[in-house]
Amino acid sequence: MPAMVTRRTGILLTLFMLILSARVEADGYRIETVIEDIAFPWSIGFLPDGDALVTQRGGQLRRLSATGEVSPPIAGVPPVFARSQAGLFDALPAPDFADSGVLFLSYAHGDAQANTPRVARARLTEDGLEDLEVIFSGTPKQGTAAHYGGRLAFLPDGTLLVTTGDGFNYREDPQRLDNTRGKTIRIHTDGSAPADNPFIDDADAMDVIWTYGHRNPQGLVVLPDGRVFQHEHGPAGGDEFNHLQVGRNYGWPVITHGLDYTGARISPFTEYPGMEQPLVDWTPSIAPSGLAYYDGDAFPQWQGQFFVGGLAEQSIRRVELRGDDAVDHGTVFDEIGARIRDVRTGPDGFLYVLTDERNGRILRIRPRD
Repeated sequence: MPAMVTRRTGILLTLFMLILSARVEADGYRIETVIEDIAFPWSIGFLPDGDALVTQRGGQLRRLSATGEVSPPIAGVPPVFARSQAGLFDALPAPDFADSGVLFLSYAHGDAQANTPRVARARLTEDGLEDLEVIFSGTPKQGTAAHYGGRLAFLPDGTLLVTTGDGFNYREDPQRLDNTRGKTIRIHTDGSAPADNPFIDDADAMDVIWTYGHRNPQGLVVLPDGRVFQHEHGPAGGDEFNHLQVGRNYGWPVITHGLDYTGARISPFTEYPGMEQPLVDWTPSIAPSGLAYYDGDAFPQWQGQFFVGGLAEQSIRRVELRGDDAVDHGTVFDEIGARIRDVRTGPDGFLYVLTDERNGRILRIRPRD
């Protein structure tokens, strides 16, 4: 048999197997609507009793019961600057929430002329949030309503990670250590800086900085083994999926695969000494928001993989680690057909998806019965 025919047969067989695999995988799940008509939901955080907390960008915090009932807005949420990309972001229950009732909120605070990302801790009671205390405020304030980051996650040692954006108009600041723009922040739950933070002894740097050189990171997960993964928005292209390591510089805006929205080149460099390369680069941009690490039992074929929400692409992408690298396997759940704001793995092993819409939805992806 001629070599050309053999190669063609091999290619056709490979394509057939990929299509068959996709069909089998698609037939293996179903998508349920948990709630709908909720304006611009931003994040979901699961509670020990099976309920969840849902934030809305406009400043509302609601409790979602395990049976799908959503509460009126919870009282006691701090004043939120809600405009454009600014608003209420994450709601993260403390590891000891079952005993303490403590949770952490990230949000934009201020007004159009001067605002900043903030993190507050509070205690959730039957009457709402009580004992609210601001534990982090970004500095300096910004005069834009964009690029706040806003994701929260706990490290195994109980310290809190906070992502911050560059404020859009201040893209040189992520390379400077005298401000909190474009950083991953690490703090104790009272807001103080841990003594082993990388720049604690640098008089010219902020004690709370853990990593820097970020643009607008809206995906953050900490794996059971303590490794930290994050994704961030590039400009026109150059979205990144990164493995965060303490003290490292992730390059924005010195290195990027993206262009300015005008089409102009931001930097001549896509790599530079002392700056980290992303594990995955998305060009054209998918506008990533929300990041789930799947470690549940409902979908054993996906264990150890990541699910990345896409706003502009209206997609969810599946990413797999391979040693020190990562592979993007493309989009899944395309039938959702909406901007994706958040993706999380629930304690039941199902995936939960929030759509970024005025009539937003919370969806649950579970195995097909």
